Amino acid sequence: MWIPGFVSNVGIAFEGQDLFFGRLAEFCRLIRFDKRGTGMSDRVGIATAETRMDDIRAVMDATGSARAALLGASDGGPLAVLFAASYPERTAALILWSSFARYMWAPDYPSGLSSDELEEALSELKRRWSDADELDEWIQTFAPNVNPRSRGRMAAAWRQSASPGDIATLMRTAAEIDVRPALGAISAPTLVMTRRGEPAVLAQGSSYLADRIRGARRIELPEDADHLSLLGGIEAVVREVEQFLTVASETDAGAEPDRVLATLLFSDIIDSTRKAAALGDRKWRELLERHHQLIRDLLRRYRGNELDTAGDGFLASFDGPARAIRCACAVRDGMPDLGLQVRIGLHTGECELIDGKLAGIAVHTGARVAGRARPGEVLVSSTVKDLVAGAEFAFEDRGRRELKGIPGRWHVFAVANCETGGPAAGTRGQPRS
Repeated sequence: MWIPGFVSNVGIAFEGQDLFFGRLAEFCRLIRFDKRGTGMSDRVGIATAETRMDDIRAVMDATGSARAALLGASDGGPLAVLFAASYPERTAALILWSSFARYMWAPDYPSGLSSDELEEALSELKRRWSDADELDEWIQTFAPNVNPRSRGRMAAAWRQSASPGDIATLMRTAAEIDVRPALGAISAPTLVMTRRGEPAVLAQGSSYLADRIRGARRIELPEDADHLSLLGGIEAVVREVEQFLTVASETDAGAEPDRVLATLLFSDIIDSTRKAAALGDRKWRELLERHHQLIRDLLRRYRGNELDTAGDGFLASFDGPARAIRCACAVRDGMPDLGLQVRIGLHTGECELIDGKLAGIAVHTGARVAGRARPGEVLVSSTVKDLVAGAEFAFEDRGRRELKGIPGRWHVFAVANCETGGPAAGTRGQPRS
C-alpha cells in the first residue's frame, strides 16, 4: 500500500508517476488512495492522523487486503508508522521514504523546524501554489534531476488536488504530528530510505526513525534519487524496495506480534466507599451494575475494548486516542444521571501483548495519570495530546507531575472541550482508492 506524502490524485496520470507505480506493480499488488481532503477524496475538513489511519484500514478492507506492506513517503511516513504500531497483525512490512517521526523542533528533537520557520515555509508555499511557474520552481528544489515537462505535470496535478488554503491547513496539521511514542511498538520488518543531500528535517528525521525502530535497516541513496520519488531516481528506489520485500516475504513466518500501540483509559468512582456504606450492599451493587453497563455501552460506541474491572474501577483500550477521549468525556458526562462522579486518565504507549492481554509500563502510566485527575476530570498525558493534533479538542495545561513508580516528570493536560457526538468509527467521507 502506497501512503502518499503531501497531496496526490489517483485520477491524474503523468509520466514519472506512471513509471514509478508501474515498476512497483511488476513485483507486487499495488494499492493507492488519496488521503481524505486531497485529490479525488472528499473535502471533509481537517483530518487527524487517527482518522487517516482509519482510512488506511478502510481501503485495505475495501480491496480485500488482510495484510500489506506499507510504503509511506515524506509526511505519509508518520501515518504508516501509526498504522504499523496500532495494527501489527495487518502490517507485513514497513518502508519509510525520506520521512520523520516529528516535523517540529523540540528540546529533545533539534532537527525539526521552529515555529517561525514553519510559518515562513507555509506562507511561501501558499504564494507559490497560486502560480504554476513558482510552484514548478519549488518542486525543482525537491526533484532537481527531473525534466521540466514532468515537473510541470506534477505541479498541475497538485494544484487540482488542493487549494492554497487547503494545502496550508494540511501541512500545518502534518507538522503537529509526533509519532515518536509509536516507534518502539513496531514489530514489522522496516526499511528506512533517504537520499544524500536532503534537508535536515528529512535526513536526520530518517536517521532518528532507523535508530529507534527495532531491527530497521537504513539506506542512503545518491543525489539522483530525488525526494519526489515519483519523478527522479525511480530505479534506485524501486530496486531497494523490491529486494527488501523479497527478503521480508521469505523470512516472514507469520509470528504473532508481541507489542502494540494502544490508548489506555482508566476510570475510577469518586468517594465509592462512602457511597457504598450509605446505600448498603444491595443498592450499591445495583448502582455498580448500571455504572458498568453505561461504560460498556459507550465502549461499544467508540470501539473500545474492556480489559479489566476491579471494584469500581474500569480499564479499557482503544486503537486511537481521539476515540478514547470522546469515550472518556461521554463516560464522565453520563455519571451525574447515576448520582456518581468519576476521575479518568488516558495514556498512549507501547504495550506488551501477553496471552492476548496488554501489559507493561504504559499500563501503569495510564493508571498513575488517572490517579492525578480531579473529580469529574479527564486527564491525559502529553502523548495523547500530541497524537490528536488537528482534532477539535481543547486542553488545559496541568503542568509536569511525578507519577508514583514511573521515572521522570510527566506533562499532563485536562480535556477542557470535547465533542462526543461525532462518528465513532471514522467512516464519514471515505477516501478514493
